[in-house]
Amino acid sequence: MHDEFTPLLGSTDWNEEWKELQKLRRRADDAAFWDKRSATFTTKDAPSPYVQQFLEYAAIRPGETVFDMGCGTGALALPLGAAGHKVVAADFSQGMLDQMQARLDEAGIRTVFPKLMSWEDDWTSFGVRAGMTDVALASRSIATVDLRDALLRLTEVARRRVCITLATGSSPRVDEHILAAVGLPSVLGRDYLYAFNILAGEGLKAEVRYISSTREDTFATPEGAYEKLAAMIDDSSAVQATDAERERARANLREWLTANLVPNEHAGEPDCKGVAQGAWRLAEPRTVTWAFLAWNTDGTV
Repeated sequence: MHDEFTPLLGSTDWNEEWKELQKLRRRADDAAFWDKRSATFTTKDAPSPYVQQFLEYAAIRPGETVFDMGCGTGALALPLGAAGHKVVAADFSQGMLDQMQARLDEAGIRTVFPKLMSWEDDWTSFGVRAGMTDVALASRSIATVDLRDALLRLTEVARRRVCITLATGSSPRVDEHILAAVGLPSVLGRDYLYAFNILAGEGLKAEVRYISSTREDTFATPEGAYEKLAAMIDDSSAVQATDAERERARANLREWLTANLVPNEHAGEPDCKGVAQGAWRLAEPRTVTWAFLAWNTDGTV
């Protein structure tokens, strides 16, 4: 006789598993964190290959209206507004919205409409209603306990198409290659797979593509580099490890940095956000890969 087999792919509640995963992760960053971080965006972002690739994949048609949830400082909203699209750009950080508004004013863009609103808010009370725009976007911004709810709310808002990006690893703050090098290869995450399976369960056929972006980390001192990268080892959202395993990983990290930390020839020059670069950098830039998921809401494939 064959042992009874139950395929998990057809029996797992992916949203409930997502919710359990969130319990293992750090508390989500609140609006105050992003208000503070917005102050570091002192200049316009340099032209972003990530943004260019996202908009190419999104394939927004001329004249279409857009809802941009978790818009930040307007990485997508600004070029869309400049191209003549009407954009409702929502974020829960007033600091981020203020930075976006300053850039909109500087560029003379009048077709982007900011909203101070979170994923958990009642969107209808903010005027965000079903079928409000042609396209809904959420670029690197979905950080909610209930992933299914977030995906379906975006689907409801968009008359034609939804486009999102999610991390292929546990977090853009975490580098799986570095963790593996220091002996901690077990990484929690793969957010995009949860989204894909949840959407499939709802009868929504998502396409999946990938966008890679480079992180040029610099540090004031070698010890500063160690402290920043050691945070990945201590991050409960990234790894499941014993105290002894984490201690060994920290020792391994010091050895790894000896071989992989080099003087930064551009020390003191502004980075893409206008912040002065540190005296040290990694020999090879970190690469973060995002999964771009898109699905049509108008019945077309």
